Amino acid sequence: MDNSFLNNYNSKIRLRLFLEKDHWYYISKYLKFLRKEERYFSKGGIFYRIISMYFSRKKNSLGSKLGFYIPKNTLGDNVTIYHHGAITISGDAKIGRNCVLHGMNCIGNDGINKGAPIIGNNVDIGVGAKIIGDIKIADGIKIGANAVVTKDCNIEGATLIGIPAKILEKK
Repeated sequence: MDNSFLNNYNSKIRLRLFLEKDHWYYISKYLKFLRKEERYFSKGGIFYRIISMYFSRKKNSLGSKLGFYIPKNTLGDNVTIYHHGAITISGDAKIGRNCVLHGMNCIGNDGINKGAPIIGNNVDIGVGAKIIGDIKIADGIKIGANAVVTKDCNIEGATLIGIPAKILEKK
């Protein structure tokens, strides 16, 4: 389940978030619409495609308010989005399971080539981080705030920082 950390809160806090229309409420709703769009689209057939289009419209409407553009079938399971505002993901990109997006992220091609990033599982993408080009990011990587990743990183558990992003050396 996406944004599953909300389940760690007791029912009083979840009710308060719902009543206050907190941004987490809207982000969870957006991810539910995205997952329903994906599920019905994958079933095939005209009836399911129409239902998929219905959820696509609901997702896109809410995405306009949140600043999200996330096409179907780009996110793995149990993805967490902590903040709203300008998350753009290319339709050709793939993001693994249990990844975290902190907001203001751009994940897509470089404008010259069509290839888009393939991001492994358990990757933590910091606020304002950009991942651009036909690159691969290994599992368990942490990408620092405002980093711009333009090259492959195959070292599991590495930390990438800077513009252009480089591996943080441990001392």
